Amino acid sequence: MANENLPLSYKGHPLRRKENLIYYGTMAEKYIIMLQVLSTKDLGGLPVADKVSVQLQLTDPDLKSRDRVVKKSEKDSLYAAMDVAAVWLERALSGK
Repeated sequence: MANENLPLSYKGHPLRRKENLIYYGTMAEKYIIMLQVLSTKDLGGLPVADKVSVQLQLTDPDLKSRDRVVKKSEKDSLYAAMDVAAVWLERALSGK
């Protein structure tokens, strides 16, 4: 398989998942998005996220975790959460 070593990405930024947390962006940048799946529902035998927390965070390791959060929201689907995350990250990284 040729795609084995390619990281998953969305709109040019990498995605990393650990259990119910999804990190969108890279720690080398000033900001990153953290998505947390708060609850799921069963749809055709597959678990589907139905409540997702979205947080725009600073990547500065010297700050406490609560001080890193710049914006936060809660969405009803992973699609809606990723849509907001992409806009927030692009705006934050471009300085708008």
